[in-house]
Amino acid sequence: MLDGVSVFLIGMMGVGKTTIGQLLAERLDYDFLDVDRFIEQATGQTVSTIFAESGEAIFRQLETATLSQVSARLRRVVATGGGIVLAQENWSYLKHGVIIWLDVPVEQLTERLSQDKTRPLLQNQDLKARLTQLSEERRSRYAQADIHIQVMPDETPEQTTEKIVNAIALEREKKRQIDESIQRLNEDMPFQVNS
Repeated sequence: MLDGVSVFLIGMMGVGKTTIGQLLAERLDYDFLDVDRFIEQATGQTVSTIFAESGEAIFRQLETATLSQVSARLRRVVATGGGIVLAQENWSYLKHGVIIWLDVPVEQLTERLSQDKTRPLLQNQDLKARLTQLSEERRSRYAQADIHIQVMPDETPEQTTEKIVNAIALEREKKRQIDESIQRLNEDMPFQVNS
């Protein structure tokens, strides 16, 4: 269905990129990679520790370096960090694959993340206000994705994965039809160079 093209999952923290990414990779018979986990393994530090000791700017550099390494590889589902969309350079790497935005309402994210103390950008703040702020800052970037998946409150990760597979199939069919139309146009009216 994808001819080996990789899939990049983007969206706010807590939307389920890792869980859904693993299910999607299994469904597509792809490898799975979580950018945050990759950075943690490479540095021997948690994301929280990197933020605390080196700062967000250093973490974002590590994120971009990781994305640059994995973006050219085929047959991979990549779960990205929520802020990966902020650096314009990252889009050049994301565009190597199909970009899927997992969109979950802030109310639902607040509920999901209320007990999570591992997220550096959420520490010591009003959770809902901070998630609302981050969502508003990033929403226009997330909207640049190839496919937008609205995750419903009662939806299981398996159901979301099925929605993604169906959305990919639909997008591929649209692309096939456009390619066929262009090919027919070229056959009907071949491009001619006037000498």
